[in-house]
Amino acid sequence: MTHLPYVAASYGLALLVGVAFAADAWLRMRRAARRLEAIDPRRNRERAG
Repeated sequence: MTHLPYVAASYGLALLVGVAFAADAWLRMRRAARRLEAIDPRRNRERAG
């Protein structure tokens, strides 16, 4: 009897969770950057000039 299906499923699930966490962090960072740009006048001035 082989444990290969269990091990493969475990690694696949771990990879999927890692990708989901990375995507969520990236989306949160983009959202935070947009919010900061909307409220911080220094960032607006640097981009305009």
